[in-house]
Parts: sequence; C-alpha cells; structure tokens
Amino acid sequence: MSKRVDHPIILGIVGDSASGKTTLSAGVAQILGEAHCTVMCTDDYHRYDRAQRSAAGLSALDPRANYVDVLEQHLRLLRGGEPILKPVYDHRHGTLESPEYVRPKEFVIAEGLLGYTTRAMRDCYDVKIYLDPEEELRVKWKVHRDTTKRGYTREEVLAQLERREGDSPNFIHPQRTFADIVIRFQRPKGANGLDTQLDVRHILRPTLPHPDFTPLFDGSSNAGLHLELARDRDGKPVDVLEINGNISDKRAERIEDLLWNLIPEAGHLRDQVGRIDLANGAKSHSLALSQLLVGYHAVKAAMGVRAY
Repeated sequence: MSKRVDHPIILGIVGDSASGKTTLSAGVAQILGEAHCTVMCTDDYHRYDRAQRSAAGLSALDPRANYVDVLEQHLRLLRGGEPILKPVYDHRHGTLESPEYVRPKEFVIAEGLLGYTTRAMRDCYDVKIYLDPEEELRVKWKVHRDTTKRGYTREEVLAQLERREGDSPNFIHPQRTFADIVIRFQRPKGANGLDTQLDVRHILRPTLPHPDFTPLFDGSSNAGLHLELARDRDGKPVDVLEINGNISDKRAERIEDLLWNLIPEAGHLRDQVGRIDLANGAKSHSLALSQLLVGYHAVKAAMGVRAY
C-alpha cells in the first residue's frame, strides 16, 4: 500500500475493562498486517502497582492512578514518527516492570481504558473507536479473563466490579462521545446465545468517511443486516449498521466484498480476514466484520481520505 500521509496512522480503541479491546486490536492488526503495526496498551501507564492502588483507595480506571500526561506526550511522539520508552504493567501480577523501547510502524493501535481523556490526546488519533458491549456480557468476559489470566478469584472480580461501580460512569463512559465509531456487541433478543453468535451494532458518526452500504440493499434478502439513520444519545444524527450474529456465510461475504472493493490499495491483505477466529476455532461473523470495518478506516486514513 502506498501511503499518502507523512506520519504513522494512530488508531485508538477505548472501552471499559474487559469490553473486547484486545480482541478487536488483534484482529485489526492481522488485517493490516502485523509486520506493519505497533500495538500498545495504554493501561501500561498506571502510576501505581496493584497493592499501591489498593492502599490508596484508587482503581485503575481513575486518571489519578495513571500517568495521563506521559501517555499524552508519547502519543504525540509516536504520531511524529519518534520512538518512546513505554512503561510496562504486568496485569497478571499487578506489578510495574522495566520499560520497553517502542518505535512506531505504519499503523499504531493504542488500546486501553483512558485513551481519549484529554483533548491533546484525542487530537493524536486518526480513527477513534469506543467499545460499548452489553453490560452482562462485559461482566462475563471480565470474570473469565481475570480468573484465567490475571490470578483473581471469582469473588475478587465481583468485589472489584462493585468497588468500581462509580468509576466507569465517571471516567470511562464519557469518552464514548469522542469516538468516530461506537461498537456494541449484544446477545440476540430472547436468547442467551454463544459469543460466536452475538449481534453487533455500529454507531457511525460523520467524523469519518464511512463506506456506502446501499449496494447491499438492492432488493435481495436483507436477512442479518440492517442500516438506518438514527439519533445518538446526544441527539446528533448517526448511521446505525446492525449485523445479526446468525448472518449467513454468503451474506457476510457480500459485506466483505464491498469493503475490500473500496480499499483496493490493501487488497494484498485480504487473506488475513479468514484467520480472525476465536480461541476455540469457531468464527464470529459479527466480530470479523467489525474488525474489517475498523481496518478499512485505518487504510483510508493512510490514503489521506477524510470526512468532508
């Protein structure tokens, strides 16, 4: 792909704890080509280790428990093509480790809790994504992740969620308003469903040049797909694209074809999409298509295409 901008493309992915940021980031990096991506977690900028936060009565969601100013500075450096010495936080043991030398590649994917906290920070991103899954799903994902990967018991995770009850609406949720795209995974109505069959709702704000999806609504069956003009929580008009978790393989392939035809500059990356599978080997169309849509916008940003 021949880039037309003179700086690394910075893609932000923000959301509450266990909202799916790492999963989305990994899939987007596969689409763009992992050799062309620098993936970083902004949660590495914690000011205190786990024991110190507990003693101070602070949660990791609180900006006071993080070096927000250093993160802001590092995002500016990365956008300018400069390397950084990034802090490292060990989530399993809750400890601060030795910093890591990071040099930006063509794409920088920055995912974490507080990436849109300041205006200066938000100005560094070319594309801003906010993950807003159904709360019951997020709790389930957090319990599973923290008990299997971070050394917590189920009781400890539930107690942590209770302690953080006020922090999410105070520090995390307000960042939603700054996103170009809000992605919400949710269970199908009337059924619990599997994670591979979750519905997804994309709120597409006019701050990005979104693809024209009208060719998908050509009078043939529209099963599994819905597009409408709606109003967001703030009353502003947005496009809403909904993809059912049980969308057929053929229908999902039509969406893939549409997006890839709109970014021929990145056609050589198309074979990456088939490898966006979950850990158990089952594929989620709603997840894969969400990753592809985000990847599409990263490529368009690299080509210098912006909203009018």
